[in-house]
Amino acid sequence: MTKSPFRILYATSECAPWVKTGGLADVSAALPAALERCGLEVRVLLPAYRSVLAAAVQRRQVASIAASARFPAATLYEAPLPSGVCALLLHCPELYDRDGGPYQSSDGADWPDNALRFGLLSRVAALLAGERSPMEWRPHVLHCNDWQTGLAPAYLRFAGATRVATVSCVHNLSFQGLFPPETVAAMALPPASFGVDGVEFYGRMSFLKAALVYADAITTVSPTYAQEIQRAPLGFGMEGLLAARADRLHGILNGIDIEEWNPATDPLIAMRYDAARLDAKRGNKLALQLHMGLATASHVPLFGFIGRLTEQKGADLLAEIAPRIAQVPAQLAVLGSGARELEGTLRAAAGAHPQAIAVEIGFDEPLAHLIEAGADAFLMPSRFEPCGLNQMYSQRYGTPPIAHATGGLCDTIVDCVEANLRSGTATGFFFRAPTASALFAAIERAIAAQRDPSTWRALQRSGMAKDFSWEGSARAYAALYATLAVER
Repeated sequence: MTKSPFRILYATSECAPWVKTGGLADVSAALPAALERCGLEVRVLLPAYRSVLAAAVQRRQVASIAASARFPAATLYEAPLPSGVCALLLHCPELYDRDGGPYQSSDGADWPDNALRFGLLSRVAALLAGERSPMEWRPHVLHCNDWQTGLAPAYLRFAGATRVATVSCVHNLSFQGLFPPETVAAMALPPASFGVDGVEFYGRMSFLKAALVYADAITTVSPTYAQEIQRAPLGFGMEGLLAARADRLHGILNGIDIEEWNPATDPLIAMRYDAARLDAKRGNKLALQLHMGLATASHVPLFGFIGRLTEQKGADLLAEIAPRIAQVPAQLAVLGSGARELEGTLRAAAGAHPQAIAVEIGFDEPLAHLIEAGADAFLMPSRFEPCGLNQMYSQRYGTPPIAHATGGLCDTIVDCVEANLRSGTATGFFFRAPTASALFAAIERAIAAQRDPSTWRALQRSGMAKDFSWEGSARAYAALYATLAVER
């Protein structure tokens, strides 16, 4: 008799390539696929935004969700993701079928009904995990992600559900899903839930705090970040709760899609290469310089940056030293968007140094791949970084990262100091203080190392040899799920 597979309902607000604003979408695409390769059966629940409906052409209706409390009726569709994992699409046109992004309108303002939009997502996640699910398929574990699904463990707890275990993953603790206190009633939660030991957070209701209080286990996306969020300032006011639940808090490092991010097979770069053919990397540098209008100087160091132009990502530090980078002389290629002031400062630097600094506002997937392949080194000056993905892409592409020593950057980069060079483990460069001067000093260290070809080749090959695949992360999650199931 064949044993039925362990079943996971993975609830998320975004999933690449159908809807993406950041790393959560990449994780939501890759981790479920890796879990299925480990023998688990996964369903990914996400809202049927307009872009999702356009992509999910093979969908079929599998259930109807009746209106309840202040929540409108909805329909549940089933469709295969590009990975082959089954997606459950929550279709509620009045909440999800609109222009703009999943959280904000096209002018950058939060949708005023976000509480209702993600309250419904949480409520349906709990429904599908509970005894009254309209589907025959029932999960052993409900895996929630960030504040947008944070109410699901609370709904299950107050419904008295004990059969299914709940996991809440924190991808970025600074986003807490804060709403006025009257939202508690609107979400059909009991008044007793609005207390210091419940969803109340400094007089407001927090979807994220609900996840941290009521989930059976809390995970976050790197071991170092799991420690950092138990202390101020990176606990963002929730450090006491997280420290109190430390026995339920697990730091599991994210992986990357090593098929998509592989310089030996990448169709989006100018010249493919591997650790044995690193000379071919120069062709990508030339292609990047030509694409971004930089001087085609092979001997000038070229630094790449991809990400949100915000203080969290250290873009202000980069903007401050951009003119100094041009004077080294070195080059800087920036791809991203964010704070208008930072966009303007970087654009002004590019205008003043057009041969040395290039800035493209927005996101362009082929250009992101070309920056990873064509840059000599990659900059990640984040003030905090729960996990980070680009530093892993960079190492895979033989592009040593230069990073602030925080969060998942600490767990994935080995600093280029003498002892690590001798042991053959060094893969990048750290700076310890989140300041412009410390960032520039790390850049100078990288330039000095690049002048020694043997040192630089050792750094590149050490980074390219590291295993950043999702398989280890998936095994860690599978073990956690199994432990939680036994506890039920």
